[in-house]
Amino acid sequence: MAANVTIRTASPADAGPIARVHVDSWRTTYQGIVPAEYLANLSYRDRESMWHEALTAARTATSIFVAETESGEVVGFASAGPEREGNSIYRAELYAIYILQQHQTIGLGRRLVSTVTQRLLEHGFSSMLLWVLEDNHPACRFYESLRGEPVGRKTVTFGDAHLQEVSYGWSDIAGLAVKPQA
Repeated sequence: MAANVTIRTASPADAGPIARVHVDSWRTTYQGIVPAEYLANLSYRDRESMWHEALTAARTATSIFVAETESGEVVGFASAGPEREGNSIYRAELYAIYILQQHQTIGLGRRLVSTVTQRLLEHGFSSMLLWVLEDNHPACRFYESLRGEPVGRKTVTFGDAHLQEVSYGWSDIAGLAVKPQA
């Protein structure tokens, strides 16, 4: 199934489909982790506006990719660029990677990570980190399978809930940029 999905650079026309994946994947992935009221209040319109701005802004070294089926349906996305908090070791950051639940565990995550890291390397980055909710065990296992090392921790707030995020880091992302087998 993953072989029939193309990874390509996102365009402003992808803002709506990315927003749908973003909201829908949050609602399935974070059910039981993030408060239900917070998830219910996620808005396609708000996310579409956010992604439209991200896709039209001139941000050097920031990249957004989509995973698209043969029929043209966007089923996942990833975005990355310069690390946002001034980390002196991990200079790039994987900002987001989301895949619709029915398209998970078929290799799309690895393909998206590979594509993102290839682009980061082209922009002169050699290290990367990402932040993930600690209670998102499948995602944590995925990053560990990619040999990410836990390198940080912080508290984030969703509604009234204070949750822990952990960061995974790679001091050398060259190995992540190797294209996985289709």
